[in-house]
Amino acid sequence: MKAAQGVAIAPPSTSTVVLVGLAERDQNFLQELFESSSGLPAADCQWFVESRASVPSTVAALRHARIEVVLCDRDLMPNAWKELLEQFACLKQPPCLIVTSRLADDHLWAEALNLGAYDVLARPFDRAEVLRTVCLARQQWHNRHVSAPKVMRSVA
Repeated sequence: MKAAQGVAIAPPSTSTVVLVGLAERDQNFLQELFESSSGLPAADCQWFVESRASVPSTVAALRHARIEVVLCDRDLMPNAWKELLEQFACLKQPPCLIVTSRLADDHLWAEALNLGAYDVLARPFDRAEVLRTVCLARQQWHNRHVSAPKVMRSVA
């Protein structure tokens, strides 16, 4: 589902997960995990997984496609997750950011949540934990941006 110029656009019934800065083996694991995602809490949803090499390419993709969840590795790209959060602050419908790291300790978790990340996942990945976390992030994104009731104001 890749577009010719490098911008991928997923079908409307598909949820998009973007991977930023993850090692190839982790990208492959996640791609396979979401391709075989039957039985997930969002069973009616198909998943589209896309890898991005940088913060600018991720932000560019957000301008052209609906992206619900971004996973960003702190180990290979130490400040990328913070840069993404800064860029997301300017967006009308920012994705939920999940930080990944081999050293996913309490310090990283507290820092990430305080700066606005959705969650932190430890590597090596645990299949059930990844699915649970990403599905919950997707649900939160939908609750905020799709299912949120519209506020009507009366003019008096």
